[in-house]
Amino acid sequence: MPSKINSEIALTHLKNKQYLSAHNMFLNQAESIKKIDYIKSALLYVLAAECKTRHGKDSETEINEAGNLFLEYSKKDSKNLRGALLCASKCFLRLGEFDKARETYQKSRSIISSDIQVTRPVVIIDDSDAIGIKLKTYVEKLGYSEIQLFTNGKNAVKGCKKLFSENQSPVVLLDMGLPDLEGDEVAKKLLKEKPGLQIVVITADEKTTQRVHKIISSGVSAFIQKPFTLDEVTKAISVAESEYSLLEE
Repeated sequence: MPSKINSEIALTHLKNKQYLSAHNMFLNQAESIKKIDYIKSALLYVLAAECKTRHGKDSETEINEAGNLFLEYSKKDSKNLRGALLCASKCFLRLGEFDKARETYQKSRSIISSDIQVTRPVVIIDDSDAIGIKLKTYVEKLGYSEIQLFTNGKNAVKGCKKLFSENQSPVVLLDMGLPDLEGDEVAKKLLKEKPGLQIVVITADEKTTQRVHKIISSGVSAFIQKPFTLDEVTKAISVAESEYSLLEE
């Protein structure tokens, strides 16, 4: 059976909450191509891990395989070394391998990225009108034109789901302190709907706090600390776009 059909069947199982069936299909596909296509195999391992997580099982083995495959890809003469290193770093964060994650992330930062390629919407979630407008102004300067603003978590999740249903993958700028839902809860809901979503966390908290550590470890792409500058927003979105371009290869 062609791999594309297998993937579609596995995704159907996942959608229908048949997590074990979906896991086994994703895992079998990942293992069958891991020596010839690092990226596709890594992504299939990530999907297999998501199935186990939703089933309430430990997914460390799958995440470790994905992280190592992203790392192997980064050693090759590939066009998106930065994206591969960022994805590897996220995997190591989820595993609690903080030194390895930090080292991999630092390598990604040493790579000079090209200009941001504007191809998708931006969703800004912040309960402060002033900060929301400031962020909107910044991302417009980067070339984005399709921008949606939300001031609470519930409406933001609903708006993002609508974009997902339209087959769009936005960059999400997410404030940690919202009036109805905490930022980590919003991130959890969005990543459950779209595991490969790029989320940039914005908060006044220090990066070393337990709350920030928890949300970063959940799979978000980047972190901005208030008060922020245009340069900091640009770098964070560049990280998100580097990761997105890799996942879309």
